[in-house]
Amino acid sequence: MMKRADLSGNKKSALSLLEAARSRYESLQISDDLCGESGDDSSSGNPFYSTSPDSPTSASGCSTDDDNGGGRKKPHPLGQREVGEVARNVADGDLGIRTAHGTPRAEGREEQRDCTDGDTGGESLLREEREGNRREEGDAEQQVPIDNLEKEEGWTHTLQDRDAPYFSDTSGPTRKMPPTSSVMDFFQLFVPDNVIKNMVTQTNMYAKKYQEKFGSDDAWTDVTLAEMKYFFGYMISTSTHHCESVLSIWSGGFYSNRSIALAMTQSRFEKILKYFHIVAFRSSQTTHGLYKIQPFLDSLQNCFDSCFKPSQTQVLHEPLIDEDPVFIATCTERELRKRKKRKFSVWVRQCSSTGFICQVYIHLKEGSATDGLDTLKNKPQLHRMVAKNLCQNAAGKNYIIFTGPSITSFSLFEEFEKQGIYCCGLLSSRKSDCTGLPPSMLSNTGVPQSRGQYTIRVKENMSLICWYNRGYFRFLTNAYSSVQQGVIIKRKSGEIPCPLAVEAFAAHLSYICKYDDKYSKYFISHKPNKTWQQVFWFTISIAINNAYILYKMSDAYHVKRYSRAQFGDRLVRELLGLEDTSPCH
Repeated sequence: MMKRADLSGNKKSALSLLEAARSRYESLQISDDLCGESGDDSSSGNPFYSTSPDSPTSASGCSTDDDNGGGRKKPHPLGQREVGEVARNVADGDLGIRTAHGTPRAEGREEQRDCTDGDTGGESLLREEREGNRREEGDAEQQVPIDNLEKEEGWTHTLQDRDAPYFSDTSGPTRKMPPTSSVMDFFQLFVPDNVIKNMVTQTNMYAKKYQEKFGSDDAWTDVTLAEMKYFFGYMISTSTHHCESVLSIWSGGFYSNRSIALAMTQSRFEKILKYFHIVAFRSSQTTHGLYKIQPFLDSLQNCFDSCFKPSQTQVLHEPLIDEDPVFIATCTERELRKRKKRKFSVWVRQCSSTGFICQVYIHLKEGSATDGLDTLKNKPQLHRMVAKNLCQNAAGKNYIIFTGPSITSFSLFEEFEKQGIYCCGLLSSRKSDCTGLPPSMLSNTGVPQSRGQYTIRVKENMSLICWYNRGYFRFLTNAYSSVQQGVIIKRKSGEIPCPLAVEAFAAHLSYICKYDDKYSKYFISHKPNKTWQQVFWFTISIAINNAYILYKMSDAYHVKRYSRAQFGDRLVRELLGLEDTSPCH
């Protein structure tokens, strides 16, 4: 009886977790068009960032669509990455954003505005940052005097108007795909046959060497290109049909998938899985911890660069790499503990207009190699290195890069500006490198503030903004004018005045949050034990998401409008040879 009661209790707990997860996704109420699911094609512009015609930001070509529904989001049950936390609360509910046309203030005056006390319904840019600010408010008596010229030398209240960085480059796909293109054609823009053939060669070489060392394997025969595509198909199938292990496909249980199980036997799949390699042998000169996957990462990056040109505005952040919470709620505690053991971190540079991931940077968390996290104990130094690696191909293009608190730094932004890269980032006295910033702007005043009130300090092209919205939020930027004003609007409640940089930050990052919410559940759920294989399947998931974005922007989408889930299922069946490679079928 006791055991039966425990089972009943566990079942109820699992059901409650499932219901919570489902309600979380239902509460998002994201339009299918918005993230490319179905129906009429949505604009490739940013639907969260609409400006009035004569606004200086209206020339960016962003969409003015506002079809996202209301409803407040619940916190992600798996936890959010930093940039997701930054703008998620701005995107809560029924949000639209526009620029207000305020008259520039006279020079020499401190820029401050009060907003109406009407309830806007948006809590703040970052809940975690607000909680930290509340802790700082307790120390308001210890503020640094404003006239401390030694520490604040060069920062003034004199505001300077400036034009946005000039950007003339075209953005979007570099290759026009014909309307008859199949799903496989888009996937092979990033993972072409010659790359898969190299994996076939390396896998066979590793199997031969392994058997010479540990004894022959009579059940093994050299893998072929067709079999390697089958192998990929089975792995990718776990991105749309989540299961604890890819081997569940051949089981008779809940996660079985008989519709694709007959293309290859389970025993053959396990043999390929055992010997699968991208680089079979380590060179004597190799010291990089990811040497087994580095050639593939280089090839993938070259394909990203050659197939797509990003818009001017981009975001540096850690993407969500956890799975659909509905699936996670069904996992056992042992399985969850196993899945949390990641020995690498992933950072990306992502186009804020389309969601296309332009560059991926993998950083190992441990290891004796020079890329190990243990070689960089100072986190600001680590994040500075990550940002420089992600922007190494962006120099001289006048890109505007949005960053979270861990990357935002006065010295880094100055260095980027010399390279023709402009930045706008959220600043945190607890997470950011605040060297060179005026201390008086980093501490909170004990005087009550009105929502929308802000103070700006300027040094050359750099502006430091302290903005109040039920908590203090600080921004550092060299991309936007310190004079021009914007507005964050909640359609049904009201508006909050803010500098233009704050509006732009909230708008572009909220789009990335929507992208992460929609596409993070399509990552391959099979998690191998080896770090290089975890990195490999994660980057394959990114490649498929990028392929879908290019598909949405092509003529092939108008022939057959696949949702993201349908796109993934179609790719699996084409890899397994179960479907004709025509979008009309």
